[in-house]
Amino acid sequence: MIMILDIINKKANKYELTKEELETIFMGYLNNEVKDYQMSAFLMAICINDMSDSEVFALTDIFIKSGDVLDLSFIDGIKVDKHSTGGVGDKTTLIIAPLVASCNVPVIKMSGRGLGYTGGTIDKLESIEGFRVVLTEDEIKNQARDIGLVITSQTKDLAPLDKKVYALRDVTATTNSIPLIASSIMSKKIAGGADKIVIDIKVGCGALLKTMEEAKRLESLLIKIGSYYQKEVRTIISNMDRPLGHNIGNKLEVLEAFEVLKGNVKGELLNLSLDLASKMVSMGKEISEREARDEVVENLNNGKALNKFLEFVRYQHGDIDNLKTDAKVYNIKANKSGALKDINALAIAKLSESLGAGRKNKDDTIDYNAGVVIKKEIGDEIKEGDVLASLYTNIDNPNFNLEGIFEIS
Repeated sequence: MIMILDIINKKANKYELTKEELETIFMGYLNNEVKDYQMSAFLMAICINDMSDSEVFALTDIFIKSGDVLDLSFIDGIKVDKHSTGGVGDKTTLIIAPLVASCNVPVIKMSGRGLGYTGGTIDKLESIEGFRVVLTEDEIKNQARDIGLVITSQTKDLAPLDKKVYALRDVTATTNSIPLIASSIMSKKIAGGADKIVIDIKVGCGALLKTMEEAKRLESLLIKIGSYYQKEVRTIISNMDRPLGHNIGNKLEVLEAFEVLKGNVKGELLNLSLDLASKMVSMGKEISEREARDEVVENLNNGKALNKFLEFVRYQHGDIDNLKTDAKVYNIKANKSGALKDINALAIAKLSESLGAGRKNKDDTIDYNAGVVIKKEIGDEIKEGDVLASLYTNIDNPNFNLEGIFEIS
């Protein structure tokens, strides 16, 4: 019998673990045979001493097999999924899903709620009045066949081991291990039934990964895991030193995504969305990314992507016609003149959370109307008294500190 303490010591002493050893400790943790303090020590040993590729492949497999695997064979064609490592103002799923589906590449996406500074994709969709995020398997199949686009909360118990381990990592300062991040992402995507996967790796002060070196390591590992499971993986490394787009907060982000699909928004949010959608269409149709981009841009310009978004929202019972924010508005004004040099993504995220847009604990209630709308662009000339951002909240007289958010010089 393999002893848990021996496994922890082996990793602490920088030895490679066998799949049997990894299975013993991780499945033991899922089954409550391994205690939190033991798993915490083990995770810290991984953070300090890293994992080999073989260990990562084994761990991903253990995560996948800890729960259900979704079978999407009822849909014809190649199923392409997209994942983001998480960022401030990242509402790209709401834009690229209808873009890709409008190009006749099916998108069946299982998404989650957010735990942290802002909500997840499901929180954003739930901010639309009446929108149903919990669908039965039959409803998912029918919707996928009818309109080629479904975004739903998890219907099956996909990778439950990952969920339990992540909850512990979140409170033990062990979230920044690249092997653990890679296994977590890929186990959920593979269990979710995707044939091919596009991953947006965020790097910068507002992201989990702070350096390009970390992003490159994760990129390499994700592609290797994909190859191991015969799944094509393509990646984009995108900047998260600054918020993505102007709106941060659930309903505010839906409104901005809607404006992108209407053709009213330019800049980084649109460009990243087009890049991601082009990769997905390229993989789904097995055409070049240039051909895919032409099709994606055409469907943005001719309104097909917007119509697909409206069709999708109505199919899941959302009332998009009455989408508006219902909150008090407070303006942040510049206290000096100069050029706007920087907008700190992490500081904006923390501000948004303080207004009610995020949750610190999984049972916290989100204020869907809360958030921040940034009114200026990097490089703009600012005059003292100009409105830099508008705060949306139902908190009376919210406290906010201008320092560390906008750099003007």
